[in-house]
Amino acid sequence: MIPKVFKEVIDLGDGREISIETGKLAKQAHGSVVVQSGKCMLLCTVVSNYKQSDVDFLPLTVDYREKFAAAGRYPGGFFKREARPSDGEVLTMRLVDRVLRPLFPKDYHSETQVMIQLMSHDDDVMPDAMAGLAASAAIQLSDFPFECAISEVRVGRVNGEFVINPTRVQLEESDIDMMIGASAESVMMVEGEMDEISEEEMTEAIKFAHEAIKIQCAAQLRLAEAFGKKETREYEPEREDEELAKKIYDLAYDKVYAVAKAGSAKHERSAAFGEIKEEIKATFSEDELADFGGLVSKYYSKAEKAAVRDLTLNEGLRLDGRKTNEIRPIWCEIDYLPSTHGSAIFTRGETQALATVTLGTSRDSNKIDMPSYEGEENFYLHYNFPPFSTGEARPIRGTSRREVGHGNLAQRALKGMVPDDCPYTVRVVSEILESNGSSSMATVCSGTMAMMDAGVQLKKPVSGIAMGLISDADSGKYAVLSDILGDEDHLGDMDFKVTGTADGITACQMDIKVKGLSYEILVNALNQAKEGRLHILTKITETIATPASDVKPHSPKMVTRVIPNEYIGALIGPGGKVIQELQKETGTTIVINEDPVTEEGIVEILGTNQTGIDAVITKIDSLMFKPKMNESYKVKVIKMLDFGAVVEYLDAPGNETLLHVSELAWERTENVSDVVNMGDEFEVKYLGTDPRTRKEKVSRKALLPKPEGFVERPPRKNNDRRDDRRGRDNKDRKPRRDK
Repeated sequence: MIPKVFKEVIDLGDGREISIETGKLAKQAHGSVVVQSGKCMLLCTVVSNYKQSDVDFLPLTVDYREKFAAAGRYPGGFFKREARPSDGEVLTMRLVDRVLRPLFPKDYHSETQVMIQLMSHDDDVMPDAMAGLAASAAIQLSDFPFECAISEVRVGRVNGEFVINPTRVQLEESDIDMMIGASAESVMMVEGEMDEISEEEMTEAIKFAHEAIKIQCAAQLRLAEAFGKKETREYEPEREDEELAKKIYDLAYDKVYAVAKAGSAKHERSAAFGEIKEEIKATFSEDELADFGGLVSKYYSKAEKAAVRDLTLNEGLRLDGRKTNEIRPIWCEIDYLPSTHGSAIFTRGETQALATVTLGTSRDSNKIDMPSYEGEENFYLHYNFPPFSTGEARPIRGTSRREVGHGNLAQRALKGMVPDDCPYTVRVVSEILESNGSSSMATVCSGTMAMMDAGVQLKKPVSGIAMGLISDADSGKYAVLSDILGDEDHLGDMDFKVTGTADGITACQMDIKVKGLSYEILVNALNQAKEGRLHILTKITETIATPASDVKPHSPKMVTRVIPNEYIGALIGPGGKVIQELQKETGTTIVINEDPVTEEGIVEILGTNQTGIDAVITKIDSLMFKPKMNESYKVKVIKMLDFGAVVEYLDAPGNETLLHVSELAWERTENVSDVVNMGDEFEVKYLGTDPRTRKEKVSRKALLPKPEGFVERPPRKNNDRRDDRRGRDNKDRKPRRDK
């Protein structure tokens, strides 16, 4: 039986379109769609258990995978099977998760899986820009309790014109690369990198993207209606008790407000709030607490959130006593670690990041091998968030998605400031040693200082700040918070991280938890963030104003040489013998990359000892040495022969040639040792290649004055010599005897 297929098409302009199709694949899933643009096809399926899980949160898993078969390729490595997700796949999962998660009901706790797979790849289509659309479209076809359709698009700007879902080629020419997630009514997520754009330009890009998202949301609703929208499933909601909620609110609100207004440190404040909670619990009997379950804790948290938010809206004060636009105290230090190539500490309030820099060759670049993209990064940043940074003890099970995401944000913030002609591969590692708000922005600041300390010639220093928002829709009041705490992130309506130089924004990440955030509030937040960024930038430049003029004495020095491809084989030697011995003798690392366009080899020489580097350069110059016609060169005798001397060019050690006995002096030379000896140094004139012997010819006598009255014997012609020989042969030959 041929399945009935339902399809909607979205026009992107420029002859491009996206289609959403359902009814053909994965029909046992609760919702499934195929989203296609060009040859790129994503299959998204969604399933949610009908039984509520015994947890107090939504166990949602968003999984995005790219199949190598989609690009006609085999997975790399020994096992020819896709394994753990790459960082690129994890980042796409996070982009989708951050928009979907807030739209499920707070009391919906069923195990839910959203699985997105790249089934067919197109070099001109970037699949991550369609993942959010695919996820939302599949959910719209299900019976999940989900608030509204959403979508995500990438926006770029090429030659001053905004582009929705640009190709990778267009993106290379774009000064903006942003992913925006939104519903038809509200922007919910922004993440991306920019080339020092203004706050106004960023706002315009978000508005442009939102208009495209509205069209994609409408297409999902049309598809769901045509397919037959299912009734939203019934599920067992969380128990509620309004009387208990009011009682706890009355008991907690004023006490929490007083503690919050006192302005204290994180641990003191947490302890005080904990005491209030325990006092409230003490008003209930053990049977009542057992009967209420987790309602007491739940309602206390609501009361605490209300008190803290009201303090900020009513009095402009925050949990640690700061005003809304005030930045926590900052102290910085560079060159803290003696053995690293560069290091820096950035401490802001109760958040501390220690960054290290390691310099290497192109061999140390970060290789990216995904079905949708192959390449390498010569600058990359890794972010580590150990449990002790928040005073916790918990298992460490590899790099978390959060660590991948925060590291990527900091990397995007800084990479545009690494000069294109930086000879090194640069790896920055950020170790978060304390955390109470915005450790990713602390990473940007410490990473900037560490690279300048290492001698990386950054174009400009970069700083970052995390902004928050507390708003009240009923009263219309709102407060934008600079440099938010961890608690303010949890209790607030927005987490907005923005990085940049003194001249503009380089990266941002925004998650909005309230509907209908106005562009007026967004612009105000951006402008307030700019003030904070510039303040933090001042603290950074007070510690280190400009990059170190050179790398540290123990850091590797990098020198590059360009050589024609024809000399690469000689430098490598048979089986790599020459280059391996050279590296061993000089204590250097030598990397050779061939440029197929220019047909040249780029030789990278890395070493801590300048003498070793110079020795490698001398060897390379020697390999490429070509004497010029009629030029003079200083040579040294390295071998004596009966018919001449083997000499070595002093400017190109290893390059030898024969100085024939006839070219030693104008007078007839019986013994070579009568004129030169081993180790003698003198100049010779290069006479080119002898056409008869096809060997290089040099002369010592050509640089000496001719003796008075010297008559040079005319050279004998080859034909004359041949004729003489023939005459002698005919004379000596016996007469032929006839048979």
